[in-house]
Amino acid sequence: MFKKKEKDEHSIFSNVLFFIKLLFHMSPVFVICELLFSIVMIMPSNLISVIGVKYIIDVFSSGERLERITYAVLTIAAVLIISVVISSVFGNLLFDRGREKIYYLLNKMLYEKARSLDLESYDDPKFYNDFILTIESSSDNIQNLLGLVRNYIGHIFSFIAVSSVLLTIDPVCFLIIILTIVIFMPISKKVGELQMGRRKDNTRLHRRSDYFQRIFYLQDYAKEVRMNNISPLLIDRYNEAADAVVENQKKYWQKISAFSCAQETGVQVVGFMFILPLYLGYCVIVKKSVSPGDFVATFNGAYSIAMSINFITIWALAQFSERGKMVEKYRQFLKSDSKIKSGRISECESVPQEICIKNLSFTYPGNEKPTLSGINLTIKPYEKIALVGYNGAGKTTLTNLLMRLYDVTDGEIKIGGTDIRDFSLSAHRNRFAAVFQDFQVYACSLGENVALDVEPNKADVMEALKQSGFTKETKNGTDSEILREFDDNGIMLSGGESQKAAIARAFYKKCPYAILDEPSANLDPIAEYNLNRAIMENAKDKTVIFISHRLSTTVNADKIYVMENGKIIESGSHDELMKKNGTYAYMFNLQAEKYKNEQS
Repeated sequence: MFKKKEKDEHSIFSNVLFFIKLLFHMSPVFVICELLFSIVMIMPSNLISVIGVKYIIDVFSSGERLERITYAVLTIAAVLIISVVISSVFGNLLFDRGREKIYYLLNKMLYEKARSLDLESYDDPKFYNDFILTIESSSDNIQNLLGLVRNYIGHIFSFIAVSSVLLTIDPVCFLIIILTIVIFMPISKKVGELQMGRRKDNTRLHRRSDYFQRIFYLQDYAKEVRMNNISPLLIDRYNEAADAVVENQKKYWQKISAFSCAQETGVQVVGFMFILPLYLGYCVIVKKSVSPGDFVATFNGAYSIAMSINFITIWALAQFSERGKMVEKYRQFLKSDSKIKSGRISECESVPQEICIKNLSFTYPGNEKPTLSGINLTIKPYEKIALVGYNGAGKTTLTNLLMRLYDVTDGEIKIGGTDIRDFSLSAHRNRFAAVFQDFQVYACSLGENVALDVEPNKADVMEALKQSGFTKETKNGTDSEILREFDDNGIMLSGGESQKAAIARAFYKKCPYAILDEPSANLDPIAEYNLNRAIMENAKDKTVIFISHRLSTTVNADKIYVMENGKIIESGSHDELMKKNGTYAYMFNLQAEKYKNEQS
């Protein structure tokens, strides 16, 4: 039925079977009913159009008891009504609920898999694009792939049933129908290929126009769109994208219309309205081997068989091919594995220990030049150290390696004399509280945002918010919802308020180490000063590593490491580095002078 793909891919049949098994595991009743539903929906109407019509015409033409026609009509009506009722019940009761259940279970599985992968996976553009496409297409795949399988099974059963009836009427009629369809099948195949091509091009072009939809409704773009004169440019680009969709339709329309006309003319006119009627007329008038009912039933059966064969051999296969490629992305994503492996030590010390970094080098996958090279430093327990340097110096990369978001290319990182790769990932990462430069606030309560847990301790949350300088009054305290995805009255925080809420996470979490990447980036000078004081006062029981471009935050650090081009070029306290009059002193004096000029 399906062709084999390249060596590193699965066949279309294998992918379809894999996806059906996956859905069956999530909801067996739904999948079984969905597949059986096809037989209930397709076969009755097709068989009635052949057997039912034949019976009624034969009874009428033979002059037998005409009340039998009434019984036959009532029976046909009952079958059709039952079919419609089953369809309605299944569609409204089982299918909608089952589809939503599978949709969420499938996405949950994908999210869990995504959470387990390394950051390196997100650095791979191809993998990331396939991942996004996999997530976005899950609902579409559920409806279309399972629907394709359902209809495929239904058409197979319909083809077998109707063919059996026509073979009993006259095998030659059946042969004429099959030969007519086969002769003109290449044209049907060409129509299918053109329609698939149009669909793929439309999908690609619609993604362009969808981009503008996001721009005009997402809040992220609202201010710039209104404050600048970019709207005419965007509208022009949107018009270009829309025109491309229209032109694509024109490109395919003439070819599809021409081939469809040729296919319909060949099968319907030449085959079913000329050759088949001639032979049937001969059988009715000359041979008298075919009844009037057989005559009509054969025509109806011919159309049914033509539809089934075209669907089974052309239309469905083209759809299966497209869906199979999407399922292949599912399979590749689900079998992808993390390169960062968990160690065997499942428990870590709850108090700070010495961090020792020796001869550390790191190169991002796909890069030739190392981001970090020859890093050596020792951080004593409870120290407050600062990493400073220009953009791209490798500061954030170093902290990511410390938390094992990546693994070192060369060298080692030890905590308490043990290589961090020997600890389990969960145990190792749980001993860090991290506030990232690109921090996020989530659509949940303020307390949950600080605790990053479903059961936050309200008293601890309030204390952490106080320490971070968060002073915004909220109607429901720490239970107040942030953002408006799940609550229309959710709180919208400013950039500084969001950062303070994120910083509170470092104060809330009971752990020995805290990493703060640009903790004062969105804060005013007074809030920055208060934050620095809070870090020094309230993080006495932690080893703190913070990254900052605003060197006023580094003055009170126990030790400062200046990084440049992936190396440590200076280290010492603020006073020591100022006396050296090197890179740090230059950067600090430059910022101080700028600050003085702004104040004057």
